[in-house]
Parts: sequence; structure tokens; C-alpha cells
Amino acid sequence: MAFDSLSEKLQNVFKNLRSKGRLTEDDVKTALKEVKMALLEADVNFKVVKQFVKDVQERAVGQDVMNGLNPGQMVIKIVNEEMIKLMGSETTEIALRPGKELTIIMMAGLQGAGKTTTTAKIAGKLKAKGKKVLLAACDVYRPAAIEQLQINGEKQGVEVFSMGDKNTPVNIAKAAVEHASKHEFNVLIIDTAGRLHIDEDMMAELVSIKENVPVFQTLLVVDSMTGQDAVNVAKMFDEKIGIDGVVLTKLDGDTRGGAALSIRAVTGKPILYAGMGEKLSDLEQFYPERMASRILGMGDVLTLIEKAQEEFDEEKAKKIEDKMRKNEFDFEMYLESMSQMKKMGGLSSILGMMPGLGGGKMPEIDEAAAEKSMARTEAIIFSMTVEERQNPALLNPSRKRRIAQGAGVDIAEVNRLVKQFEQTKKMMKQMPGMMKKGKRGMFKGFPF
Repeated sequence: MAFDSLSEKLQNVFKNLRSKGRLTEDDVKTALKEVKMALLEADVNFKVVKQFVKDVQERAVGQDVMNGLNPGQMVIKIVNEEMIKLMGSETTEIALRPGKELTIIMMAGLQGAGKTTTTAKIAGKLKAKGKKVLLAACDVYRPAAIEQLQINGEKQGVEVFSMGDKNTPVNIAKAAVEHASKHEFNVLIIDTAGRLHIDEDMMAELVSIKENVPVFQTLLVVDSMTGQDAVNVAKMFDEKIGIDGVVLTKLDGDTRGGAALSIRAVTGKPILYAGMGEKLSDLEQFYPERMASRILGMGDVLTLIEKAQEEFDEEKAKKIEDKMRKNEFDFEMYLESMSQMKKMGGLSSILGMMPGLGGGKMPEIDEAAAEKSMARTEAIIFSMTVEERQNPALLNPSRKRRIAQGAGVDIAEVNRLVKQFEQTKKMMKQMPGMMKKGKRGMFKGFPF
């Protein structure tokens, strides 16, 4: 999970503050010295850290905080608010032209940042909002870049405009604009070529596209795992071609968080999206307040709710809800809930967004072992007859032996699963509130 190390360090600092009844100015300074070290180790820009600590200290040593009933919590609140401010305070959407006017978006970035995949991800997001989107394949240098965009475009149900790799990117972009206008597309997203590092040829090409095509938004894709380098790349792109927003990729990896906490402060440009995985659905709107909450180990329940709502099949959810109301929870529902969990990124992704479980408080989850365990569970359930799945009360010892043989597991595993299932069924019976519609009902059909 991204930010784990930073989250853990910050939580340890705050734990010491919470334990104090009253705070002295020295307490605050000592705590902020540790906060400063944690941020620098997370590869946050030095100037940004210096200003951040100064701002927090000025607020934290005020009379209201020092003499408050719970000063430790007040300091944590101030750190949270200043961190949100650092990342932009408000969520920024991609700017689009009004009505049916064509919005042209140019994607830029270095090779390896995930630009082509991100282009398709953004196309999917805009399509879901009712936009008619066209992708233009203008990366004519990287082998298979055009094919990659075409495959991803097809998966997203979005048309891809291509003229192969023998034309210049500028000519392809101009032809794509004509095609988009002629066929009444709302949005044209141009996927440009990246390089291993910033060079004059790449910048000249991007400038040329902007001179020949009325680009409305230029979005920069940066790899958050490169930390300070990502910030430097953003600064240089903005100075040379001008950017309107940033997309941070690989925030699900072993990133230290420096890019997310520095980019807005250094460039003044908003972070629009965060890439949280390889799948085309793994792109989240960037919410500064939610990211700050995640970094401070407070969880990110709102994003978890949205992920659940995006992945849920309403019809299936309704059937599951009806069964739960009648206390008819069965193994087919159990299978369905595992499928939904996988779609949401797996157990560690879900737990990482829960308050108190992210940022070092959560025990390390072995994803490979968890997936293996889920695969065995699925094998056991698939070895049951439909009748047994729908009526678990039928599972006597001889049926369990047959199921164990069919799944290639020991009968003890079948017994363990049945026991776990019964416990889950009891839990579901005790939690009727989870079946309410709306945000509070986000877990309907989730036996975990």
C-alpha cells in the first residue's frame, strides 16, 4: 500500500501527542521535528517541507490549541488541514468545453510513466459521464504503442483514430481533429510519444502539436514512484509546453509519497487523477482531503464506497439484499461477494482504506497467499452441487468428503469453510443496517 512508511511514522508522532494532557511549545516543536524528518524521508520537496512545518507550528502554538481540552488532537487536525491545503484543498475536474463543443486533450509524459494506459483510463471515465470520446494514436516511435492504445480503447468501448507509424504526430493530430469534428465527438484525447528523459525533440514535437491543433487541456502523466524526479519533470514540462493538470500513476506501489505532496506546491498545477493499479478501472479522482486522510492513517471510506458502487451490479445486489432479508445467505452469494472483492482490488486494497487499518496499523497481507486461499475456497464451492450451494444444511460428512476430493483439498478445509460460512451468516443476521440503500448499504452482499 502506498504511503505505509510515512503513515506509520506520522502516527507514531501523533500517538505521543495524544498521550499528553497539556502541550508545551517544546512538545509541538519536538513533534514537528519528527514530522519534518518523516516528510523528507518520503521524498517531499525540502522547500515544501520547510514551509509546511512553519505553517503548522504557527497555528499549533496558538493559545486555543495549547490551552484546549485535547491539544494533541488539535495538532493532528491542523496537520491534516495543512496537508490538504498543500495538495490543493479542492478537487479539480478536467476542464471541458461547454455543450457539444469539441474538447481536445493532449497527454504528455516520459516513457514508462503509464501514459498510454492512463489515456484509455481517462477516456473510460469521460465516456461514463456521457461524453463521446475519440483517442488519437500519435506515439509513432515506441513499438506496439499504437496497438496498445487500440486494445485498451476497444476494452473501454472507445474509438481509436490511427494512421500507423509512417505519418508525423502533427499530421495525425490534425487528421484526428477533422475526424472528430465530422463524426460529432465531444472529446479528442491525443496520446503523444514519451522519451526516457526530457529532450528538445520531444518538447518541440509537443509544442508543434499545440501550434497546429487547438489543444484545450494538456495533462502530464508522472510516475509517483520517482518521487522528487516526478516533481522536477512536472516543473520542466510546465515551463516548456505549459500543463493544465497532473495524473499521478503507480500510487498503489512502493511510493514514498513525495510527488503527491509536492507537485501542487511546486508547480501550482492540480493533481486530477491517481492511478492505483494496472486495470483500466484503477483510476481515482484525486481528492486532497481523502489523500491526506490516507497518508495520516485515518482511512479513505468515501473512495471505498465509490469503488463499491462502481463495481456493483445493481440487479445482483438487489437479489443478494432480498436473500439477506429472508436470512437465505448461501454459498452462491459467498462466491459473488468474493468476485466483487476482487474487482475492488483485493483485501489489502479494501483494508488500506479503512480507518485505523492503513499506514502501518494493518498487519502485512501476503497478496499471493490470500489469492491462493481464495482460489481454494472457490474450488470447494464449485465442487458442490447447485442444490448444496443454495442449501448448505445438506452438507453432511459424506457430501463434504466428496466435495474435498473434487476440489483436491483436505476435508478439514471444507469443514473450516463451512464453519466460517456459518459465522458470516450469523454476522449478516445481526447487521440489518448494512442492507439499507445508499452509501450505508455499500457492503450489501459482502460477507467480510
